[in-house]
Amino acid sequence: MAITGATNLQPAAVRATLSSNYIDFAAAGASDGWAQQYLPDLMESEAEVFGNRTISGFLAQVGAEEAMTSDQVVWSEQGRLHLSYKGHVAANAATTTASTIAGGVVEIDFTIDDVAVATGSVDHGIRLNDILLLAHANGTARVLVAKVANDQVSVVPYDATDNDGELQHAFSGGDVANGSNDDKSLTILVIGSEYSKGTNGRTTANEPGFKSFTNKPVIMKDMYSVSGSDASAIGWVEVTGEEGQNGYLWYLKAEGDTRARFADHCEMTLIESIKGDSAQTFADSAEGPIGASHTAFGTEGLFSAIETRGNIATGVTGVNAATDLAEFDAILAELDSQGAIEENMMFLNRATSLAMDDMLASMNSYGAGGTSYGVFDNNEDMALNLGFSGFRRGSYDFYKSDWKYLNDASTRGAINAKATTDAIRGCMIPAGVSSVYDQQLGKNLKRPFLHTRYRASQTENRKMKSWVTGSVGAVTSDLDAMEVHYLSERCLVVQGANNFFLLK
Repeated sequence: MAITGATNLQPAAVRATLSSNYIDFAAAGASDGWAQQYLPDLMESEAEVFGNRTISGFLAQVGAEEAMTSDQVVWSEQGRLHLSYKGHVAANAATTTASTIAGGVVEIDFTIDDVAVATGSVDHGIRLNDILLLAHANGTARVLVAKVANDQVSVVPYDATDNDGELQHAFSGGDVANGSNDDKSLTILVIGSEYSKGTNGRTTANEPGFKSFTNKPVIMKDMYSVSGSDASAIGWVEVTGEEGQNGYLWYLKAEGDTRARFADHCEMTLIESIKGDSAQTFADSAEGPIGASHTAFGTEGLFSAIETRGNIATGVTGVNAATDLAEFDAILAELDSQGAIEENMMFLNRATSLAMDDMLASMNSYGAGGTSYGVFDNNEDMALNLGFSGFRRGSYDFYKSDWKYLNDASTRGAINAKATTDAIRGCMIPAGVSSVYDQQLGKNLKRPFLHTRYRASQTENRKMKSWVTGSVGAVTSDLDAMEVHYLSERCLVVQGANNFFLLK
């Protein structure tokens, strides 16, 4: 089935009453327009053909808002408690990694990945006499650390068969009989330590690890202007809007729409923005953030934070993520490896939401025909519920909701329709709060995983600021017009992005 979109009046904002916005009676077939013999029947009220056109409110639902007084917000997130690393052996491991020490015991060497060894420092927590559990291509092994030199670790297997068996074979790259292309990568877990009687204790301590993140607010502006003559003009059509404006004055409609659009832009900026590349160079500008004196621009939005520090689920088909039970179980496994937060909220586009409904319905043996979705009491007077608002899988609760921003043809819906290979189908956000260290206040604080910071002090609040200039209404200048200015300075803080999922 093909669907052809309707042709509508121009949705773009304009500063005047044009034929594209209001009814032209002459164009309707009456050559004399209002001079015709019979008075047309005018329907005064403006039809709201697009419903509620705003998309703001998402961040207010899932987070909180808090004032800030500086040019950036800095927060720290706890590191993992236990020590786990990735390691590998060199390509010439067959001749360099295995050596016999006293008593005929084989000592095997490997390298810890992604650690800093500059100036002799060791950026990992493996120490002498640690007991390690190693996972390699041929299984697992328990070993004791015999020597640590920067990122190089020497271990002795507990199992004698590992001296020249599976463990050494995995490290050495194998032989002709067992194959020479073995995977030489390792996963390393510290599980404890062992010391001999009458020996000294540890000589080095492991400090708790943490990661520090920053974000900066961006200044957003907009304005609306109407001349004094137009502000006093009465229109034929009664206008209404999302901001509560109503009446026959067009400027009330236009100013309210400008305000609503600016509020949406404030939210869309915090969802879509990315930090500017400091290597980029631009021509100097008299206004705007890009210029010789502004080396840092942009802010980290929600999608960017998840793509950088969170998880991305693309699904098997690449069309709708998390709409197959096996795919969803993979998401659960990743949640287990992260914060294991039990309650999560999913905000989805229409296609993904319906596909997820179908997935849940298919779990019911009587739901093949779609007649037992949700609550159904076999009453012909009841409406059949063909959707689900939430479900529980394993120890996790998931609540799902349609996200208008991903569906609307004037917002992300249009972008997704074009950029199908990089379309965003939904977002999964953990519920509750997290504990982080606020470097400005110098203490641990409980914060929602997602919250908005805006600039404010005792004398200036830049959360949503507006002011009027000109000579219409309150006189501030000799300009025969009213100019309404809007300004906001804010940024988004995404804490614990490792618990977030972006569905693509």
